[in-house]
Amino acid sequence: MIHAGGAAAKLQAAGGVRSLAFDATTPLQLSSGEALAPLNVAFETYGALNAERSNAVLVCHSLTGDQFVASPNPITGRPAWWPRIVGPGRPIDTNRFFVVCSNVLGGSMGTTGPGTIAPDGLPYSLRLPALTMADAVRAQAMLVEALGIENLFCVIGPGMGGMQALQWASAYPKRVFACVTVAAAAKQSAQNIALAELGRQAIMADPDWRNGAYLQHGTRPTRGGAVARTSAQLAGLSAQDVRSRFENARTLERFAFNAEGANDTMRQQQGAGFVDRFDANSYLYLSRAMDGFDLAADFGGRLANAFQGSTRGTAYSRSQAIGAIHPITGARSPAHWRRPALRLHSSKSPARMATTAIWVTSRRSKRH
Repeated sequence: MIHAGGAAAKLQAAGGVRSLAFDATTPLQLSSGEALAPLNVAFETYGALNAERSNAVLVCHSLTGDQFVASPNPITGRPAWWPRIVGPGRPIDTNRFFVVCSNVLGGSMGTTGPGTIAPDGLPYSLRLPALTMADAVRAQAMLVEALGIENLFCVIGPGMGGMQALQWASAYPKRVFACVTVAAAAKQSAQNIALAELGRQAIMADPDWRNGAYLQHGTRPTRGGAVARTSAQLAGLSAQDVRSRFENARTLERFAFNAEGANDTMRQQQGAGFVDRFDANSYLYLSRAMDGFDLAADFGGRLANAFQGSTRGTAYSRSQAIGAIHPITGARSPAHWRRPALRLHSSKSPARMATTAIWVTSRRSKRH
């Protein structure tokens, strides 16, 4: 048993997935006013926590990611998703840092989400309360506290993970020494909201979605999931990349619109793999949570006000490659709202940006 705030969290392990189970005495208070209990938070750790408990780094994953940031996923067999950043001798050096990566609230890799079995013995499906990025961070805070970690040296994440990192820096300024975001914005652009809605509508229009109850019927919305996957990929591309890909497709396909063509078959196979490893209802919940993320909303519309309580270092990354994530006419990137203590130069490589950020934050620390 691991104790957090006077309440006990039970450590569980099944199929290579570890999680902490919080019972009904420790409900998660949601932004909607509802309470979620019981709660499972799945996680993975790398490295060792030092005696001072001051070397913990929290990595937050992207929309369709999971907690296996530096090791293969034992369920899907997919490789680590950030091996260039996290590992021995890497920018987030697991010989030096204790790395924690949790599956996000609403996810499909062990943390409570739409596919989780509810107390009545059936999957939550669409009965799960609406979730926000703030809810996801509160669940992570429960995990971190249960692991006996009071302060985090750094919180870092790409995409949706970057949104969580920003929320951490705002909600827990005294507990986070440094925050690093990669390809993330403090508010979704109208373009990305539209693409996410396209993906959601595609999933819900798939006959196999069964009004969200596909797990009970033994089906999965594979075709809708393939479209959702494509829309999510497009949201992460720059305008130049989008044009280039469609020019290539037009050259190869010419004017063929055969639904059984090779390219369509490939997309269906990729979509099937996507839906098998990532619950379609999780996509609905998490993409909606991203669309509703607006860090400035509770601070008079001024993003700088969201960090007034922070006295620690903050790093951010910008690149031409993430113009679709926060285009000039849409979502605001961190560059528009704060003069950070740690500034990065523009780069086309997210790995290089994250490497620079961790190197800078590490150099600032006097505790390691």
